Amino acid sequence: MSRARKRRGALIGAMLSVVVGSAAQPAVAAAAANTGGQQATAVRQPPVHDVEEGVARSLSSSLRNPEWRSQVRTAALGTGESDLQALAGKATGPAGRQLEASVSAADRRIAALKGLPASTGSLLRIRLGAPSMRAHLSADATPWVAVAAADDHAKTITAYDSQGRRHAVDVTRVPARPLYILDVDVSKAHRAGQAVLRKALADKGLNAQPARHASASAAAGWWATKVTAVQVKDDEEPWFKGGAEMFSLVTGFGQDGKARVDSVDMPYLDYDNTVYYPNQILVNWSDYKYNLADVVMMEDDDGTNYKALAQALTTALLTITDQGAYTPLVNAVLSAMPDSWFTDDPDYVESWYTLSRNSSGRLNGAAGNGWMTVEPYFVEQF
Repeated sequence: MSRARKRRGALIGAMLSVVVGSAAQPAVAAAAANTGGQQATAVRQPPVHDVEEGVARSLSSSLRNPEWRSQVRTAALGTGESDLQALAGKATGPAGRQLEASVSAADRRIAALKGLPASTGSLLRIRLGAPSMRAHLSADATPWVAVAAADDHAKTITAYDSQGRRHAVDVTRVPARPLYILDVDVSKAHRAGQAVLRKALADKGLNAQPARHASASAAAGWWATKVTAVQVKDDEEPWFKGGAEMFSLVTGFGQDGKARVDSVDMPYLDYDNTVYYPNQILVNWSDYKYNLADVVMMEDDDGTNYKALAQALTTALLTITDQGAYTPLVNAVLSAMPDSWFTDDPDYVESWYTLSRNSSGRLNGAAGNGWMTVEPYFVEQF
């Protein structure tokens, strides 16, 4: 779910560190400021949110039926989060069954908007807005239905009652009235999206596995950078948000001289101001030509389009040739960025520059929004 972020110009500048060495940071900041200003008037509601709004209206109207309302209530009190398409498919009355067709169509539309294959399946989920609402979810209560805000800094979210009327709900405090939140299953979308991203990068040779030489050192194993602890802050998520879905993009030059990017999933990194101890391999240095890599941490949200993300990365990186040293890649990335990147992107969280094989200890992120401790780690072969 979306985290509160810095100004959009600064966000884009830091996000470009996917492919930028520390020597280029001033150029990135200047270019990003210009780019952010040009895009400032282009902000719009993401299409995924529009689809969710349509389903929210239909669902709220369907709750006029007591039998169907009871089924939804039971699900909300039981599992905490329910697959809406599956729930409607199990409906015993016409209100739920009629909803199933529209939810199924919405799921397919959302998958397409997120650049995911049709085989991804159902994506829309429904849950109670907050645990405190359980006490107010009586059998005769008809909850409103809302969609999680698309704007990170929204002051209210729109909820629909069973008559289709719109209500503005304050995001800073939990309402006493029970409220269902309609949202995308970001965990499921994230897993499917990572597969799309990795395949696209592999198809373009941007994360190909290098040929391993049968030398004594290669046979013994390979050096890695391991994350032993990590924390991010500045979450500011309102009451209706859940855990995040985080991943990092690690980039440098591969053994074949091509720019390389590896997507590293970080499913444990759910909440701000919480220290996690993953002992996770972040960089496999045997895949890189130079002793240098950059890391950008990002968060999936409803509007993330993995196909567009992969296209933007591959378009930019395929224009870069190895000049015998790690080279700043700012201009290539800026020219390749699609307009939609600035309105429908995964949220930038943090970035780390010039990570080397010998990096160790606590590394503060460039945006001041997080830190991680790392250490060199040798992975031995059997």
